[in-house]
Amino acid sequence: MIKLGEIVMILELHRQRVSVSAIARQLGIDRKTVRKHIASGLAAPCYKARPPRERAIATFEPYLRERLAAFPALSGRRLWREIKGRGYAGGYTAVTDFLRELRPPRPKGFEVRFETPPGEQAQVDFARFDVEFLDEPGVKRIVWLFSMVLGHSRFIWARFVLHQDMQSVLRCHMAAFEALGGVPGEILYDRMKTAVIGEDPDGLVVYNRALLDLARHYGFQPRACKPYRAKTKGKVERPFRYIREDFFLGAAFRNLDDLNAQLRTWLDTVANPRVHATTRRVVNEAFAEEKASLQPLPSTPYQAVLRLERRASHEGMVSVGGNLYSVPDTTRRRVLDVHVFADAIRIFEDGALIAAHAPLEGRGEKPLDPAHRKMPSLAPRRRPPDASPPLVLRAGDHAARRPLAFYDAVGRRLAMQGGSR
Repeated sequence: MIKLGEIVMILELHRQRVSVSAIARQLGIDRKTVRKHIASGLAAPCYKARPPRERAIATFEPYLRERLAAFPALSGRRLWREIKGRGYAGGYTAVTDFLRELRPPRPKGFEVRFETPPGEQAQVDFARFDVEFLDEPGVKRIVWLFSMVLGHSRFIWARFVLHQDMQSVLRCHMAAFEALGGVPGEILYDRMKTAVIGEDPDGLVVYNRALLDLARHYGFQPRACKPYRAKTKGKVERPFRYIREDFFLGAAFRNLDDLNAQLRTWLDTVANPRVHATTRRVVNEAFAEEKASLQPLPSTPYQAVLRLERRASHEGMVSVGGNLYSVPDTTRRRVLDVHVFADAIRIFEDGALIAAHAPLEGRGEKPLDPAHRKMPSLAPRRRPPDASPPLVLRAGDHAARRPLAFYDAVGRRLAMQGGSR
């Protein structure tokens, strides 16, 4: 097929009055071809329309529609990972283009972002999740997600718990600091009761005493955000939506332990290795730089204690936080001293430690230490020395019960009969 440039050359040479034979020799084409293009002139080439190619995502569109119908808030990244596992070899933008056709874009307002220097601030909050565990089909449970996000790198540490009580808050802080390998300069909190009790008459924030003890031990400054200003802690609010849409929705969990195990895997393989949409940096790489600016962990473990007085039940159990913990059978007093630590519950009698338990997350549990109960003796009972020997009978025989006076009378009768002979 002759090219457009050759047609232009034919017409230019013909305009210069070069003969058809000379044009054919110069361009290496047939003279009939030269005459045809001289006669037709420069016309726009006519191409056949290509048949439309099937998009790589077309096979997976029914699956995407079904998933969005069940869980409209699922993220594009999550759906992209799911269809890749089903054999999709296309790109991420093809998925987002298709999702854009299915759901309208979210309205965006203007926001002023405040970036913090490395190691200066973390943000903490709880979010509610409703879940049905596979181990308890048909039972809806409420679990709470504790999340700590470093303000500079956006590194996320999170854990699901059953309650927002003070013990859970303290344990989560301790575990987060241990995982981060350090402590931020300040932590921003919502107005949750475990952090903020209220305000004094001068408008100053009154913090929970247990939280202040924790802050003094680890060396951070607690700071409460302004009331009804959730966006002041948006670095921890946005990850809640991210975790819900990219991890939680549409997934299945056996129990709380399995839920947290899957969450840790997702944080390690998806959330923290990603390129953050705002900072445009890999979260793990930014955290590796920020870690050097965190305060070092204290040399001694946190041992703050809540002292309680509890009465032991007739079953030898003590109630703490909605659960019953066992005490030994040898316990003499009914009223005992209970020391509640962040990671342990210790029970004392007259100042002596008699029981120690790991605190439970749920309620209504009864952890029993086997060492607190005496095992019944398996040795056979000994017969009293004055007891009569056992009477061995044949199968089916029945022994009549008679008083001893009967046998005494029988003996005297037999003696009299023997004497008469």
